[in-house]
Amino acid sequence: MQFGQKLPQDPNDRVPPGQTLTQGWPVLHYGSVPYYNDMSKWDLRLFGLVEEEFTISYKDFMAFPRKEFANDIHCVTTWSKLDNVWEGIAVSELMSKVKLKPEATHVMLHAEHGWTTNLPLEDFLLETSFLGIRHNGVLLTPEHGAPVRMVVPHLYFWKSAKWLRGIEFMAKDKPGFWERNGYHMYGDPWKEERYDFD
Repeated sequence: MQFGQKLPQDPNDRVPPGQTLTQGWPVLHYGSVPYYNDMSKWDLRLFGLVEEEFTISYKDFMAFPRKEFANDIHCVTTWSKLDNVWEGIAVSELMSKVKLKPEATHVMLHAEHGWTTNLPLEDFLLETSFLGIRHNGVLLTPEHGAPVRMVVPHLYFWKSAKWLRGIEFMAKDKPGFWERNGYHMYGDPWKEERYDFD
């Protein structure tokens, strides 16, 4: 299935090879779950190959226009969850505040506890990529990435970083946390790009 096409109606055509459907939403992560008691201490930093670094407070982040997004998600651990409805902020809204330098080609997502994952810039900028704050009508829980998680639904779900705190723009690709530990650099579920131990 080419990315960008309308989702097939038959659920079987929406499940990548090696995946199993779940009605739940398994919780998987490395390390402890961060909990925020004072949102004035949360911000989101956009840095790297930008003309001017930009830091957004939680109050200003929540003032961005929000949209509803519908998608399927696929975890590298072989579960898939169909028909997710999210509320979030489109990447294009965020990028309206940032001027990229022309040599930027990749993004590193930075999360709490030093967790990172990499993306090509073109994947980050897709209209289907967004910063999620609600899932199926409910605010994200800390276990699922609250207050803000990246959502990049066409890649395995580890690329949708929980607990997002920074977006770094880079001139070349480099591995994030899981990629340094054997996960694939890209993570296309339709090609089963799960691991790369070479």
